[in-house]
Amino acid sequence: MQDTKAAVSGDAMLKPGKHTKGVWKRIIQNWELYIFIAPAFFYFLIFSYGPMYGIQIAFKNFIPTKGITGSPWVGFDHFERFFHSYYFWDLLWNTLSISLYELAVGFPIPIILALAFNEVRNGFFKKLAQTVTYAPHFISVVVMAGMIISFLSPSTGIVIHIIEGLGFQAPEFLTDPRWFKTMYVLSGVWQSAGWGTIIYLAALSGVDPGLHEAAIIDGASRFQRIRHINIPTIIPTMTILLILNMGSLLGVGFEKILLLQNPLNMVSSDVISTFVYRSGLVDAQYSFSTAIGLFNSVINCVMLVVVNQIVRRTSENSLW
Repeated sequence: MQDTKAAVSGDAMLKPGKHTKGVWKRIIQNWELYIFIAPAFFYFLIFSYGPMYGIQIAFKNFIPTKGITGSPWVGFDHFERFFHSYYFWDLLWNTLSISLYELAVGFPIPIILALAFNEVRNGFFKKLAQTVTYAPHFISVVVMAGMIISFLSPSTGIVIHIIEGLGFQAPEFLTDPRWFKTMYVLSGVWQSAGWGTIIYLAALSGVDPGLHEAAIIDGASRFQRIRHINIPTIIPTMTILLILNMGSLLGVGFEKILLLQNPLNMVSSDVISTFVYRSGLVDAQYSFSTAIGLFNSVINCVMLVVVNQIVRRTSENSLW
């Protein structure tokens, strides 16, 4: 009996080694695939995971001359300072309101465009419409911000002249805080809506034509076929993209906002990312800005996990 136990324990000790040999054997057999993914692997390792070493300065009073390891620990002081500051709720509200506004307007429009493009039978018109809607995606953020400022300029803006030509009083889009979020969201939809339709069109290309033929025979209208065939086909894609969008709820980029920001619209345009930029790069408060950025990232990560769990409990279309 003891000999049997010893033999079993000996086999158990050999299993990890055998498993390791099996892994290396598979790697050697498929070395071409690993070389293929190596650039992406090292890219994320160097530029995404490597800089995480510096996150610790969020819990330190970082002094450049002493370096990261030599700077003293201060715990959660920077987080408490941010949470108790008078601008905390304003920054949080501006960030959330812009993100939710952008999600409410920008999320359904690519779906509507994809469903519309899928129903177009004229090949030339379909390609032309797709090209026109895709094109703004390739415009850089700086150029896009310059175009917005030119179009909405009170003196030379073409949009202002059109509104005044129709007999209306043109709003001050660039300086009125009430118009900043609408201007930001609608310009973002214009730039990205066409590009977002690509994913949905790819999903719609997988629809079995036989389903439409059977529905036509049964007397289904075009709207009914869209509702009962096309939309259910893209629901998994919609769910995944919604989860990813919710995971970046507080991740409003600072580039475009910073380019459109001015002292007059600061009340509604100042978000967490622009505040981190001013605190870290302009005011050189490295530890404080790192703490705010870490808070922002943690909230986004929590939102991603929570929304994914909710979707996982209600359907099978979750990320994991």
